[in-house]
Amino acid sequence: MKLSARNQIAGTIKTVKPGATTTHVTIEVSPTVTITASITNEAAEELQLKVGQTATAVIKASDVMVGV
Repeated sequence: MKLSARNQIAGTIKTVKPGATTTHVTIEVSPTVTITASITNEAAEELQLKVGQTATAVIKASDVMVGV
């Protein structure tokens, strides 16, 4: 699949935690860095996410917020 998003970070799925409406997916991109995404349960099921699977975090820059 080709994407126009430039913020693509490859890694390995470390956790998949389904909730009432969303699933939290943690991707390890290095031994000290993880990225957590919140996706719909339906999307998680369609993607058949599994721990240990290679995945890419695709970050839409217009939606990233930073607080200090």
